[in-house]
Amino acid sequence: MRPRTWVLVLAAVFAVLQLANVTGRATPDTKNYLSYALSLRGASEREAATVAIDYSCASQGSTARRDQSVNPLNFHGKDPAARVAKKCRDAEWRGVNARLRAGQTDGFITPFTSERFMRIFEVRPGYPVFLVPFVTALGPVWGLWTSSVVLTVAGGILVFLILRTLSVSVPLALTGQALYYVLPCGTTAMRPMTEGLMTALTLAALWGCALVLKGRRTRLGPTLVGGSLLLLFTVKHSQSLFLGLCLAGAGALVAVGRWRRGRAPGRALTTVAVLGGAAALGTLVLASVLHYPSQTDSVQDLLTDHYARPDRTRLWPEFLHLEANFWLEWTRQQLWQPVLAAALGAGVWGALRRPAFGVFLVATAFTGILTQAAHPDISVWGGRLIVLVWLLPVVGVPLLLETVVRGKAAVPVPVQAQGREQGQGLGEQAHSVR
Repeated sequence: MRPRTWVLVLAAVFAVLQLANVTGRATPDTKNYLSYALSLRGASEREAATVAIDYSCASQGSTARRDQSVNPLNFHGKDPAARVAKKCRDAEWRGVNARLRAGQTDGFITPFTSERFMRIFEVRPGYPVFLVPFVTALGPVWGLWTSSVVLTVAGGILVFLILRTLSVSVPLALTGQALYYVLPCGTTAMRPMTEGLMTALTLAALWGCALVLKGRRTRLGPTLVGGSLLLLFTVKHSQSLFLGLCLAGAGALVAVGRWRRGRAPGRALTTVAVLGGAAALGTLVLASVLHYPSQTDSVQDLLTDHYARPDRTRLWPEFLHLEANFWLEWTRQQLWQPVLAAALGAGVWGALRRPAFGVFLVATAFTGILTQAAHPDISVWGGRLIVLVWLLPVVGVPLLLETVVRGKAAVPVPVQAQGREQGQGLGEQAHSVR
């Protein structure tokens, strides 16, 4: 089969496997994005709230049913799904009705929590806009599931395209695609949150960098980088800031390396570095002009349990104290279960095989570290804040395997061995003549 056929087969297999979990994927953030999408579609405030609450609470009920089915003490008990869903709906509606009566009616999102916390989601219209056609055509359950599959499949295909642009063999490029699906980056992308779209756009920017470094389609590369950074601002503007900074730094490093070797950096590479810097600066300026939540707001949200408690007066000293504690505990956990450490080590090793692209790959993965450092919460599900670091092994491991495969293929046969083989061949020929 042609390579594109294998890509589609792998994507189809992944999609079929996801049918095992159509429900039960919702997170506390999901109802905010779903409500936002329904409001953009033209739904009334009550209609959007009803659909979002029903979806979120049905997901909780589905999870409760699964948990009970494997509970050794209560697996034969009454199905708890209806009870859990009803309790969830009652609690959500009490809070929503109270806030609506208090006049919290601004914005596109149902007031599930305080206005300050809702503002964090209001400034992320990109993902709700993406959801609108899926939810409109398929409803909330299948619409959110299908949109997550599309985003995750797209991420895997982008990994394949990046590796093929770097002249990696088709089997190993397919390996990278498969790694994206099975590692936490794929699992997180399947959750109905911004991370799936954010990761896909980040990979699109990385593909643009690969095109620039290989000198292919010089216009397409910078266009992908600039377009991805622009769209990231609408999805999660902090990622636009972090990725812009990291790509600008990576572009500068590669340009300096070329200059020291007597090579011109090239217009396309310079353009990528400039685009990264412009995206970082533009994000700061636009966020200020549009009155987006600042880093101070984010830290207050973290330390006050989503503004449920009074604001901290010694904000930054407490944050830095938590930051130090977080990374100490995070490192301890990674040493206890060093899967991520081993994966990152292999990814860095592979990135070193392609130094110029490796700089961009490490810089892109480093945005996961920056995101986690900006919100050091060890309790966040599945390490989703740091999830972008998994792009390093997803792309780096196939690069490492490629050097191993090519090294074995290029091993020369010793001269003496060649002579013996030739002598054996002549002897066999002589024997056959006799």
